[in-house]
This record gives sequence, C-alpha cells and structure tokens, in this order.
Amino acid sequence: MVRTQTGSLVFYQFKSLLQLNLVHGVFTRHGGLSPDPWRSLNLGGTVGDDPDRVAENRQRLFSTLDRPVSSVFDVLQAHSANVVIADGPRNDRPHTKGDIILTDDPGVTLLMRFADCVPILLYDPNRRAIGIAHAGWLGTVRRAVEFAVQAMVQTFQSDPADILAGLGPSIGPDHYTVGEEVIEQIEASFGREASRHLVRRDGKTYLDLWSANQALLQGQGVAHIEVAQICTACHRNDWYSHRSEGGKTGRFGAAIALSE
Repeated sequence: MVRTQTGSLVFYQFKSLLQLNLVHGVFTRHGGLSPDPWRSLNLGGTVGDDPDRVAENRQRLFSTLDRPVSSVFDVLQAHSANVVIADGPRNDRPHTKGDIILTDDPGVTLLMRFADCVPILLYDPNRRAIGIAHAGWLGTVRRAVEFAVQAMVQTFQSDPADILAGLGPSIGPDHYTVGEEVIEQIEASFGREASRHLVRRDGKTYLDLWSANQALLQGQGVAHIEVAQICTACHRNDWYSHRSEGGKTGRFGAAIALSE
C-alpha cells in the first residue's frame, strides 16, 4: 500500500487501485477531533464518542477524498454475509444491515468502519463496479467475500478474472489467538484447507484472516489480490484495534468511489 498524508490526515491506498477513474482510501486514526480512548479520527458512531465529533471526522475524510459527504452509502455492520446494492446515496434512509456494499453509481461513496476486521475493496474496471466488504472471523466463516464476488457477477456481469481486490489493515496472524469455538467453525467452513489458516504454536492457535480471505477470493476466480499485511494490533498508534485495546477504542474508515 501507498501511504499518503493530507494535512493531519494519514491514509493508505492500494497500489493496484491507483487509477484515474477510482477514488479510495483506508484512513488511519490520525487527523480527527476525538479524545482518548477514540483518538483521533474515529468514524464509529456506536462506541461512545460524541456524535458531533464523529460527524466532523467523517467530513474530514470525505474532504480529503474530494467527495461530498452527501454521497455516502454505509450500512449497519453485523458480521454477516448480507449484500447491499447501493443505487444511490443513502441520504436519510435507515441503515440496512449488511457487511458487503456494491455499486456502479459514480455518485455514491461506499464507507465502512473497522477495528481489527479485514477491509476488502473490490473493483471491476471493465464493468465500472466497486464493492467493499467487512470480514472478521465470523464474516470469514460465513464466506462474505465469496458472496461479494458472486453478487458482482450477478448484478454487474463482472468476470471474476477482471476484479481487483485489496485486503487492508487488520489484526494479523501474529496476534489473533482464537479459541475452540472459532477453530471448530473455521474447520467446518474450510474443511481440509482450514489448517492453512490456523497456526498452532506454544499451545495457542492463531487465525490468519489474510490467507483465509485471499483463498476465498481465489476460489471465486479472483487473481489480482493485494494484501496490505499491516497488523492493527501491532500498530495501534496508526490503527484502532478492538482486541488489543480491550474494546475501548474507535473505528477507522475505508472508502471507495468511482470518479464522476
């Protein structure tokens, strides 16, 4: 990924998505108004931060991307594999539950929030369609990114071989210890391939969300995959980490839009 700073805001972009007809960014926690424990560019509206600060933080993110905040489409993230098709900005409509948003409307900016789960950005340059997905362990078990690719094929007639995918900063396999419940569900979902994503050492089991979601994408025929390999738990000065900050933290934003 490429690191960029605009004023006090710092964000990262996927090298593979640096195209003239696409706008995107995965924003660090720098450059916002929020005090501890949400310091500082908190985009999460349900973690105890003041709503006015969150709104200003969101405005700063959109201004940095040179997108109107009125173009936003976001969802109520629920660790699901539910797909939402954005046919225009959300405006005053209630949030829909979902963890995948797709659109081919240049007037829409897709936005999601993260604090250890994997941000997955998708772009089909041939069909001019984009998507964003949220995949923690449960979204990975539910194979959310598979549903995202399948929905792009069905909705926009995308060829998976054309889709460019980026897996952004999230908790890495060096920090993500999991218990028996998660292990059993990963094994049930991935079968014989589960051992590729579960690393056992020193009496503990670690889940590799990066390799698991990369494998899901490859299984759908997506070949162009860029993995940030940035661990949120290792770099808490830049990223929010729900696991390593004991749940008392904010949410960083990831956004993507087609240029108008």
